[in-house]
Amino acid sequence: MENLRFIESIDTIIYDLSRELPKYQRYNRLLQAWRDIFSCDACVLLKLEGDNLIPKAANGLQIEAMGRHFPIAEHPRFEQILAHYENEVQKKVHRFDTDCELPDPYDGLIQTPDGQLNVHDCMGAVLVIDNKPWGIVTMDALDPQRFDSLDPKILNSMIGLTEVVIKTANLIFSLDQKVQRQEQVTASLISEKFSEKMIGSSPAMNMLNLEIDLVADSDLAALIYGESGTGKELVARRIHMSSKRAKEALITVNCAALPETMVESELFGHVAGAFTGATKNRLGKFELADSGTLFLDEIGELPLSIQAKLLRVIQFGELQRLGSDKPHKVDVRLITATNRDLAKEVAEGRFRDDLYHRLTVYPIKVPSLRERGNDILLLAGSFLAKIQRKVGLNNLTLSKDAERALLAYEWPGNVRELEHLLSRASLRAAARNRKDDRVVILESSDLDIQSAIGESNASLHTNMNTDSDVIVKDMASVGHVAGQDDIVISTVDNDNNLKQITDDFQTQFIKKMLAENNGNSAATARAIGVDRSNLHRLMKRLDIQ
Repeated sequence: MENLRFIESIDTIIYDLSRELPKYQRYNRLLQAWRDIFSCDACVLLKLEGDNLIPKAANGLQIEAMGRHFPIAEHPRFEQILAHYENEVQKKVHRFDTDCELPDPYDGLIQTPDGQLNVHDCMGAVLVIDNKPWGIVTMDALDPQRFDSLDPKILNSMIGLTEVVIKTANLIFSLDQKVQRQEQVTASLISEKFSEKMIGSSPAMNMLNLEIDLVADSDLAALIYGESGTGKELVARRIHMSSKRAKEALITVNCAALPETMVESELFGHVAGAFTGATKNRLGKFELADSGTLFLDEIGELPLSIQAKLLRVIQFGELQRLGSDKPHKVDVRLITATNRDLAKEVAEGRFRDDLYHRLTVYPIKVPSLRERGNDILLLAGSFLAKIQRKVGLNNLTLSKDAERALLAYEWPGNVRELEHLLSRASLRAAARNRKDDRVVILESSDLDIQSAIGESNASLHTNMNTDSDVIVKDMASVGHVAGQDDIVISTVDNDNNLKQITDDFQTQFIKKMLAENNGNSAATARAIGVDRSNLHRLMKRLDIQ
């Protein structure tokens, strides 16, 4: 009868080896086969981890047993079972006498009338994987003579089959991890190959490129901040591709797009059974980015509870998967980005102060598009080259009026807004031109941003230095291109008062530049190379309407 049950169980186990099953399910089915073959009341699979035995599957014990750790030094029965591996020529199996007085680790965990095992049959075997003790398998039976007639050949075959199942499960899990990681690496490389390059030669962009080159060589945590649509993700990619980790994965996570209930699992991973629907172990983004770079976009959106766990990973390079208490070491270069004022978020209690200081080891500001001057036209040219291929036109170009309109606009949506605006304008231009026209010119009317320009001009920024000497210095640096030779500076008779002369010069100069820029103060500020808020304040002081 035992032989028949053994043959039937082998068929089931071999069939399971060919199936994609979570580890815990594979182990549970294996233990059920042990119970079916040997008619025992409980069978437990325990893994050796340091000085502890950890249950990986239990059939016949109360559920709480799976949450326990068994220190070997505190459980002499386990100690005796493991002692059989000290000499490989010894047998792996150890059966305890029914009158053994050693305490049983499962007392109270097997359902009996008094909660105790009392006199029973108990045995265990060491499981060896790759010539090392992996753990043990134990069997308990309430009948003291249950294992008297046990066939040792069948028992040894089951021990060997169990070792095969464990090794196979480990190999499958390891391969699954490698596949997940390789998929992320491949996706990252493909994305990088076809991603946009950072375009621009303005002073603001030159400074940004210097900052990127400076921080890329280090492993310092970098916080990229700036307005929405400025290209913070491109900056993160540049940092990664210029770093010593460039051959490893760049894993990107948009924190704002993650449901709060899934943030922890997404970042740190989970084990099978951690929550409803968690049918198998899953690597988190930190482990996928091991040896590479992890980019957390919109970091300001993380819940406070996750911020605490993120801080631990940054401090110790150690994480725990959801549902597990086993630590995992990771070596990750962390880059974060936000369009929020994190210092303000800290002050208002929405962001942890200690995490803020960990993330801002090297802060990098991405300039807004309105700070980048003629970069707007360079970007427009790059976008139009892509758009013309998508819409099937030969050559898309900007008229002079369209160029002036782009330079005058405030760009609250920055580079992203520029690309979308040009896409819409190109469709309008394509509708009034033939597909075979050699050149299609985008007019300012195609852009449809005149109303937005008017609104932008009405916005005043009042948080910058307003001293007029700043304006004078800025103007002096650009005066040779502004045509100030045409400006007549009126003087006064009170000993050629320098302040009055300066005010007159500034008044005439600003009025002339305003006229050249159709009264647009923002465009005027860009044309003469001064800060727009400084220009507004000076115009107010000089009573320039």
